[in-house]
Amino acid sequence: MLASEIREMTASDIQARITELQEERFRLRFRGATEQLEEPLRLRAIRRDVARLKTVLRQREMGEVATAPSAERTKAAKAPAKKRTAKKAASAGK
Repeated sequence: MLASEIREMTASDIQARITELQEERFRLRFRGATEQLEEPLRLRAIRRDVARLKTVLRQREMGEVATAPSAERTKAAKAPAKKRTAKKAASAGK
């Protein structure tokens, strides 16, 4: 399940999906304790989907909009690293 798909859902739909996935995870864990699962990686996928769903719900509660980092923030984050390497190069040359 992609985060973009989750963002299109309503809060009640997300909550219902979380409940469904948690029930499925419980059944798989219970069955896994007694026999070998056909698709053991499904547990991991369910856990990650629940985390994505809860993250989107939390972002909505906080009023955040998940967007890609802007170019200005990216440049600002990279600038100190360039200065440090320039200082190291200058001190190595002395």
